[in-house]
Amino acid sequence: MAVRVQAEDFDVGKELAQLTNGNHAIGGVAVFVGLVRDLAGGSEISAMTLEHYPAMTEKMLAEIEAEATERWPLEASLIIHRFGRLEPGDQIVMVATASAHRQAAFESCEFLMDWLKTKAPFWKLEETDQGAQWVDARDSDDTAAARWVKKDPDAAE
Repeated sequence: MAVRVQAEDFDVGKELAQLTNGNHAIGGVAVFVGLVRDLAGGSEISAMTLEHYPAMTEKMLAEIEAEATERWPLEASLIIHRFGRLEPGDQIVMVATASAHRQAAFESCEFLMDWLKTKAPFWKLEETDQGAQWVDARDSDDTAAARWVKKDPDAAE
């Protein structure tokens, strides 16, 4: 299990080889790689700058990853999130989960991305033809993450 927050780009193939190296219990790996888009909300984006609080960000990502390993039988997982100034087409995030079975790998990967979008303390500044603007949280991200909230079995309906 690994979490990295870095300015440097990453090599997806190399990261996957390291993730699965020698572990023959792994039957499936699910991967999500996010890229910087060139459009958002109808505005053309020339660059995006991601800021974070280092100790806080790594701690939250580790907590999110720990929850995934508690919920699913994972053999390995990896979260890489970049910070700094990125341009359209640049890789921004990689999440990979490995399990004996595909369903656990798929679900845990999706869980990690949904929770990263809503819980990870990153701030995004988009440079557009309209000027620079901070990106607000999106309701669609909150809706996607809400399906992973654990229900309290003792709570009243």
